[in-house]
Amino acid sequence: MEHVRIMNKPVHAGRVSKGVNSDRHSLLVVPAFFCVISSVLISNVLDAAELGHEVLVTDSNNCLQEIGSQVRIDGATFVMGDNYTYREEGPAHEVTLSSFWIDTHEVTNGQFAEFVADTGYVTVAERQPNPADWPGVPVESLVPGSTLFTSPDSSSAGSSWWSYVGGVNWRHPKGPMSSVEGKDNYPVVHVAWEDAQAYANWAGRQLPTEAQFELVARNKRNSTYPWNGDQLAPNGHHHANTWQGNFPVENTADDDHVGLAPVGCFKPNDFGAYDLIGNVWEWTTDWYAPGHSPVDNLNPDGPTEDQSYDYANAGFPVKVIKGGSYLCAPNYCMRYRPAARQAADTGLGTSHIGFRTVKAIR
Repeated sequence: MEHVRIMNKPVHAGRVSKGVNSDRHSLLVVPAFFCVISSVLISNVLDAAELGHEVLVTDSNNCLQEIGSQVRIDGATFVMGDNYTYREEGPAHEVTLSSFWIDTHEVTNGQFAEFVADTGYVTVAERQPNPADWPGVPVESLVPGSTLFTSPDSSSAGSSWWSYVGGVNWRHPKGPMSSVEGKDNYPVVHVAWEDAQAYANWAGRQLPTEAQFELVARNKRNSTYPWNGDQLAPNGHHHANTWQGNFPVENTADDDHVGLAPVGCFKPNDFGAYDLIGNVWEWTTDWYAPGHSPVDNLNPDGPTEDQSYDYANAGFPVKVIKGGSYLCAPNYCMRYRPAARQAADTGLGTSHIGFRTVKAIR
């Protein structure tokens, strides 16, 4: 297993962590859920924040202006999963869901700031790490932070491009000197699962199940992509914020975005929802197992926590994330599809995971 360097001190990547269930300790490995299995902590957080973040000015006037709405999704039966791409996406099977409301877009920095102002909530990335969760790491080396993507140069493309950086959190998404000022309509990132759940509770809603997310992401289609044309960018037209070029060293920005985009910069789908493919991965309520259970087909909510595991994450329980992100590329991570799914460590945020909420219709 790879080593992680914390403030210039190498330690083993495994740590003991309290999971969602505070009475259970489990082995936690720095996550592999973002299509990579390695992470290197760099001591110079300012350099980390600056490297690999190309600047491309986004005209947010062309993006969604109405923030905070939801759309109604009528109960439906659809084919969930896929038998032909990644093994963990199968088997494809029919699922029936009851009606629900879903946010038209990812939760934004502005919405999350309102929640924090109202409750005083402190995210996982802003809390002092518990030394008991990091055996063998000097206490003085444990600093609050989150996992940041930094694009390597071409000469170091084989090295890790994920770094745990002190001072990174939802307020400072690209480094401790960065800010979300002027970016109220961007997706909030560096939120762990419990942060997203806390917001949903405050809003009187829930995080979506994997099935709810996939139903809306499929856009009333049973095809690889949720738009016309069986291609990511039919006729060169991009429908989502993904990575174009040679990941992780070159992003040609054919979709007019490098990194995060404001919410709703691409056309809504047939339900009236935005960004269910690309931009950021999104948390769900489902515990992850590598494959679906076809018998769990009426308002399915996935396996139990005890049944959850992922071979890449040392067997500890992990949650499902859906939708892919701005880092998904044809040459590396083809998870910009409705059926795509990944396992995510509940205890860490990253620069490419966000969330949205749903509300059941009783």
